[in-house]
Amino acid sequence: MNLKKIFSTYIIILFSTVSAFAQYKISGVVRDFTTKETLPGVTVYISDIKRGAVTGVDGNFEIPNLRKGSYLLEITYTGYQSMPVRIDLERDTSLLVAMKTSVTELGEVVVTGVTRATELKRNPVIITTISSKELRQSASTNLIDALKEVPGVSQITTGPDISKPVIRGLGYNRVITLNNGIRQEGQQWGDEHGIEIDQYSIDRAEIIKGPGSLLYGSDGIAGVLNFLPPKTPPDGKIQSEVTTNYQSNNNLFGYSVYNAGNKKGFQWSGRYSGKFAGNYKNKYDGKVLNSGYREYNGDLSLGLSKSRGHTFLEISSFNSVPGIIEGNRDSTGKFTYLNHEGIEQTATAENLKGYHIGVPYQRVNHLMVASRNFLILRKGTLTADIGFQNNKRREFEDAVQPDRAGLYLSSSTLTYNIRYNFDRVNNRESTAGFSGMYQLNKNKGNEFLIPDYHLFDIGAFLFTQKTIKKTTLAGGIRFDRRSLNASELYLNADEEPTAHPDTSSELKFAHIYRNYFGLSGSVGLSVQTTKISTLKINLSNGFRAPGIAELSSNGKHEGTFRYEKGNPDLKSEFSHQIDVAYNINTEHLTLMISPFINFINHFSYLEKMKDDNGNDIFPDTQDSVPAFIYKSGNATLTGGEIYLDIHPHPLDWLHIENMFSYVNATLRHQSDSTKYLPYNPAPHYRGGLKAQFNEINHRVRNFYVSFNVDYYFAQNNIYRAYQTETPTPGYTLLSAGMGATFKTCRKNNLLNVFVSGGNLANIAYQNHLSRLKYAEINPVSGREGVFNMGRNISLKIEYSF
Repeated sequence: MNLKKIFSTYIIILFSTVSAFAQYKISGVVRDFTTKETLPGVTVYISDIKRGAVTGVDGNFEIPNLRKGSYLLEITYTGYQSMPVRIDLERDTSLLVAMKTSVTELGEVVVTGVTRATELKRNPVIITTISSKELRQSASTNLIDALKEVPGVSQITTGPDISKPVIRGLGYNRVITLNNGIRQEGQQWGDEHGIEIDQYSIDRAEIIKGPGSLLYGSDGIAGVLNFLPPKTPPDGKIQSEVTTNYQSNNNLFGYSVYNAGNKKGFQWSGRYSGKFAGNYKNKYDGKVLNSGYREYNGDLSLGLSKSRGHTFLEISSFNSVPGIIEGNRDSTGKFTYLNHEGIEQTATAENLKGYHIGVPYQRVNHLMVASRNFLILRKGTLTADIGFQNNKRREFEDAVQPDRAGLYLSSSTLTYNIRYNFDRVNNRESTAGFSGMYQLNKNKGNEFLIPDYHLFDIGAFLFTQKTIKKTTLAGGIRFDRRSLNASELYLNADEEPTAHPDTSSELKFAHIYRNYFGLSGSVGLSVQTTKISTLKINLSNGFRAPGIAELSSNGKHEGTFRYEKGNPDLKSEFSHQIDVAYNINTEHLTLMISPFINFINHFSYLEKMKDDNGNDIFPDTQDSVPAFIYKSGNATLTGGEIYLDIHPHPLDWLHIENMFSYVNATLRHQSDSTKYLPYNPAPHYRGGLKAQFNEINHRVRNFYVSFNVDYYFAQNNIYRAYQTETPTPGYTLLSAGMGATFKTCRKNNLLNVFVSGGNLANIAYQNHLSRLKYAEINPVSGREGVFNMGRNISLKIEYSF
């Protein structure tokens, strides 16, 4: 049978309107709990099948053509507490829903790390969610920067455009990033490699803290970030949105145009967005040379959703051109650059204006094509997600030949995730499946940091959970195998690759072939101890095979200020973590406490290299950056997060918010100078006042005004040996924001306006995880490195129609 016949047969089976299954509907009316008035515009959505409805002017909704089964409805409305409603559908069902106003979203439904959509408070895995409202109110310069207010989440930064996520002190290849459930694969091993996902395309984020998820395999021992797009519109609806954003510090201008619709099960969405920014500035450095960037992105999704399931084809393209900050200075402390003749010159005020990006800079192109499929069977459901990604990362560093790429990395990745979800029986839900990827990486430039390699990853898992009254028990097991084959590379006397090495040749990369095996597991429970409180306990262990950069890197990467050498003797990391979370949610108080302890064997980290006389080693005589080498040891990480929101009666519109996160990361059985893991985030406290009003009048809704104080404690618990890293003093940042939704003359058109300000006191500071800390010393001030962004005012306008 040829492919055309196979595909045609599949479509007929999946979308035949003459179904062998009986068809039912869920309908109902939604009212305000207190006033009993009907609520128009409430969203009723079933995440598993990507179908939903919106209540009309009379508060009624209907979702037809559903087969017999168990469905979790997520009922949401701005200013009200989200309501998850479980329906075991055996006949037409009608609901009467009464929604309460709320300031926190403890009734949310999550889809990350679970086999099917699950109520957040019933999931034993520690998950934090970031709502669409929170993302829109944030004055962020990139997608990961938008998560900076989440307890336990930090970022490694290389300027305002490049950020990498850190969860509870762990980052790089220990964090799995998902783009709508599909694993994002680029060149994430590098400091200056950001996440290739369009910031404007994200409607919501879900964050797993720790190795509690078994669905995603190796590399997730720190946790998982899942970035989710807007929900599918109800049948018969077409939605459009135009977004613009201006930020004052670096004159950033961003824009996005979006359209989505649903006509009799045919669903589509499309977006085009971009942003461009000039050099950012701060109190000490003034404008920072070559810190601007450009970004252009697009995505398209086409699919069919019927009673038997759905299938979607999605295409996205991410394209970025960020400048690379080198931080070189002249004797007066001003930034310098190389002109087109390769001669060093001092940057003038004119050089620092506008949107010009000079050498060195990167050009990043990331293409993703994904097929998402969901099929409802007689005894369960089948999910099959297949994704192809191509990532091209080029670095241009030759001022004389600015269009010639020195470093050119090209990777192609095929990811797959297949799972069968058994029908819910006696409140038990079980899933079995397998997932993994095949990856091929090639060097196409004349500089080499990592070797060519290909990687194959496969893992099988079994997961089950059961709810007994107010207690949910969950557990599972996963087995992974990873195969890595890295090619040998010799360079001749001209530093060009040669297949016939001689005595003058240099071995750049040795051949490596490794097989890694890992067994992961998780068991936990969630107990609703009282009507207002929930206790979660989760025990988990995770596995991570060493990445290609840790094993084989040999070179300097622009923007990192170091020469990295791999260690082929590194072993797989194994993590054993205990998580506890206790939540209290009352009418006037919300409290969340989540301590953890994580033991990691064979933890790999970078250590600065020294010669026998204690001096720095500089492998590249033409570029004096010190060498670092990967080492390993057994690590212990302890800490947690506390969140407290007080909204006192009768001032229910007032929220007094407090958050504190802390991680203590140490290497076991080490001396004082090597006791602490390098690059551990500083403790962070955030306090704020927020006034929020659901409705001012019939034209103005969702008005808020906020003021926040962020205090980052001094980080003196550092890896002092060989001057691997330096301490960072504490600092305080002030921020504020306000915004509202306005109804325009047209009935269904909405205008959202958000104004926010960051670092309002214009404090000069360096975050402990900023890579720019290690740029060269300013000879005039004596300060090392480049400082973070100063005061920044953001104006964001969204028009929905």
